[in-house]
Amino acid sequence: MQGVTAGNTSLSRVDGEKGRLYYCGIPIEPLSEQSTFEECIYLLWHNRLPDAAQLDAFKASLRAEQEVPAEIFEILRPLAKRGMSQMDLLRTGISALSAFDPDVKDVRDGLGGKIDLERKIATRIMARVGSLVTGAYRLAHGEEPLAPRDDLSIAGNFLYQLRGEVPHDAEERIFDASLTLHADHGFNASTFCARVTAGTEADLYAAITSAIGTLGGRLHGGANERVMRMLQDIGEVSAVESHVQGILSQPKGRVMGFGHRVYKVEDPRATVLRSMADELTTQTGNRKWFEMSLAVEAVMTAKGIAPNVDFYSASVYGSLRLDPGIFTPIFAVSRMSGWLAHVLEQHSDNRLIRPRANFIGEADGREFVPLAQR
Repeated sequence: MQGVTAGNTSLSRVDGEKGRLYYCGIPIEPLSEQSTFEECIYLLWHNRLPDAAQLDAFKASLRAEQEVPAEIFEILRPLAKRGMSQMDLLRTGISALSAFDPDVKDVRDGLGGKIDLERKIATRIMARVGSLVTGAYRLAHGEEPLAPRDDLSIAGNFLYQLRGEVPHDAEERIFDASLTLHADHGFNASTFCARVTAGTEADLYAAITSAIGTLGGRLHGGANERVMRMLQDIGEVSAVESHVQGILSQPKGRVMGFGHRVYKVEDPRATVLRSMADELTTQTGNRKWFEMSLAVEAVMTAKGIAPNVDFYSASVYGSLRLDPGIFTPIFAVSRMSGWLAHVLEQHSDNRLIRPRANFIGEADGREFVPLAQR
């Protein structure tokens, strides 16, 4: 269905020709550079930026719901020990969380007039997804989940709960910006899947579980993880050109993190992340991954291929000392805000999404042959 218009949305617009991305009409650059992820979530859910009082109230509602029930981690513990992937643990955890939400049964009886209740459920999911991801990761590595802190943002809490230490301001700021940059991007595969599920009047947990399963597919999520694996394989800046040329010389050789199905020019999210990564790594002194990324980009842009958001998010996360295995779940934490916004939008004026299929099978009238004669 590439290039097919599948429905209406007021949430994000992608201008692939000019390399621009807008959330509810606002360019992504000032949103990521001058506001916070919490403000971005509010914008996507309410179609307006919050004032100071509204933002404080929204943050308080998130803090009130951010604790994941202990029973969820007891469900995930044996699965983590068996080596279940981080995305599978997240999918299972989100689905299981529905059993602990007292409001889900009320929306399953019909959606009419229940937007406030659905926003309450959405807040609960958004507040807990970071704790769920970090807790599952720690269980998989033989550590216990850490409780979130009330004095940290979503971005700050994620880094704290994952690494066990409060992040520096610069680390929290760039991670917060990265969450904003990944929050929504039109009818991508996982978002469209969430809307299809929501269109059946399924609840938010069902729609989000469906989206996570889609993001876990190799052709959707995981590109930034593969970028980081490539940088690790290269090892040093001096080895970049030969390694990249080696990839490109192979049949169908592809350097991950470059090119985009929609953008004909540089992905605007990559532009923002490149600048922020430069600033962060200058402050921390940990510039290895960033400088390697610049070297890879130089080889690729000489061939007319621009980086996308996955490319520089990899070096950003690497500079934050994050395991590549958790990069796709981080994508899910960010995109959760957009998925939930799309489900709320779908439910606000719902119609079942039922496309037609283009039949390419045998012609009508094919003869039936009884079993005994086959």
